[in-house]
Amino acid sequence: DEEEDYMSDLFIKQDVRPGLPMVRRVKEAIQKEEKQKEANEKNRQKSIKEEEKERRDLVLKSALGNENKGFALLQKMGYKSGQALGKSGEGIVEPIPLNIKTGRSGLGHEELKKRKAEEKLENYRQKLHMKKQANEQAADQFRIRFKTKQEERKMEGDLRKSQRACQQLDTQKDIHVPKESWFWIEPEEEDKKDEEDKEDECTSSDLSVSEKLHILTAYLREEHFYCIWCGTTYEDSEDLSSNCPGDSAADHD
Repeated sequence: DEEEDYMSDLFIKQDVRPGLPMVRRVKEAIQKEEKQKEANEKNRQKSIKEEEKERRDLVLKSALGNENKGFALLQKMGYKSGQALGKSGEGIVEPIPLNIKTGRSGLGHEELKKRKAEEKLENYRQKLHMKKQANEQAADQFRIRFKTKQEERKMEGDLRKSQRACQQLDTQKDIHVPKESWFWIEPEEEDKKDEEDKEDECTSSDLSVSEKLHILTAYLREEHFYCIWCGTTYEDSEDLSSNCPGDSAADHD
């Protein structure tokens, strides 16, 4: 390119803002590099494999002509270009594709590789299935534990209710000492007992909450003709048995 005259109008009208000459030079350098790459690619000597591939693709894309002996024999037997093979036309239309082996692995390697990939996928699916089952079992166990805790809390509340009722009814009958130590709710003492006394109290009764509730309910019915579930004190045992629907929470539901 001929250099422009710096005294000409074209040179004076050019944009001379700061930074633009640098941007223009960078852009020109990039364009020059791209052109050089294109020229190198055109002048590059193709390898034997690349030339073979180009020739093979060119031949495979072109249809067979009458000069091909096999195609000529098919035409003599009534075959026309574009039809399917076979007497009734149930055969293939396109030729069987040509698969070129480019790697250096032995025969059967691809099948082995495919089988290993399938086995790996199957193992992964089994792990996911087992993990899903474990999560479901954990969720079921959590629901069971949660339900059990709820039932235990309800049973503890019923026991405290029965203990308060027993203490009140015993007091009305001038009974100042409970039949069993746990029949009444223990008052909160300011001066707590020694640890040995507490251990003795804990070991004195190994009954569960449900067993205590069952025993205390029977005591209230027999001694006071009182049903904790009805919240009613009956006149006698006959009145209790005839009017009370049952002796457990399930019978009163």
